[in-house]
Amino acid sequence: MEKRQQAVMIVDDSPLNIELLRWVLGSEYRLIIASSGSKALEMAFAEIPDLILLDVLMPIMSGYEVCAHLKADPRTKNIPVIFITSLDHEEDEAKGLNLGAIDYISKPLRPAIVRVRIHNHLELKHHRDLLENLSSTDGLTGIANRLRFETFIKAQLQTAAIDETPLSLIMIDIDHFKLYNDCYGHLAGDDCLRQVAKALDLCCARPADLVARYGGEEFACVLPKTTKSVAVAIAEQLLNAIRCLNIPHATSPVADHITISAGVSTFLPGESANLDSGLIHHADGLLYQSKQKGRDRVES
Repeated sequence: MEKRQQAVMIVDDSPLNIELLRWVLGSEYRLIIASSGSKALEMAFAEIPDLILLDVLMPIMSGYEVCAHLKADPRTKNIPVIFITSLDHEEDEAKGLNLGAIDYISKPLRPAIVRVRIHNHLELKHHRDLLENLSSTDGLTGIANRLRFETFIKAQLQTAAIDETPLSLIMIDIDHFKLYNDCYGHLAGDDCLRQVAKALDLCCARPADLVARYGGEEFACVLPKTTKSVAVAIAEQLLNAIRCLNIPHATSPVADHITISAGVSTFLPGESANLDSGLIHHADGLLYQSKQKGRDRVES
């Protein structure tokens, strides 16, 4: 797999320092520039860079304050931060590292050293990302697994509470999948799961959405910044996408092809953000209602 160009954010109120770091890093990385702490936070939340080079001494909001905000937010807490500063006392370095920074580079900058240290930290992050991706992927279908789903929905609930935006969850079950396995065999069942997972993933194509295999023949779609009405419309699209696969299911009481049922639940601004289990339980209850009412339908 081709390695993507990594993004480095430079946060410094000095144009001269910014230009120096531009020269040091060259065109190897995609550079994101912020000249103040508040702008850095705004851009970090929007861009999610791979690494942040952060000046300590800035007006209004210091680098230490910026780092503390970054580490407190689930969207940015895992971004490596390197402080670049003229402060060279041991207690200054300790303060930065205690806030969660991974390194501390003193000015005046030595270009060759800065380049190598940044390269090494980004290589480490790249390998950590690869390992995280492997550990969070379902081996059969290739989409996110339950562990990734649970981590993701907790983080998204916190983000929804901070941003005061809705978060919707669709729980999905393949109708009468046991009958399918009994009729066609488990190898065909595995192939069916892969096809369904791919179709669901293609339907939820927005970058922020997550489709995961929740367990067995059950799937989940997490839809950030999505109202109930939009989530229901997406759920209907998912049902139709599975119908269009036209996978034969001769023993299904619902149809002569594979179908799914769905339950949609939505977190609204003002609710407690520690409700991931409640949101899942509610969507699961609605999925159960969908099955009780005949399957191949959406309940919300």
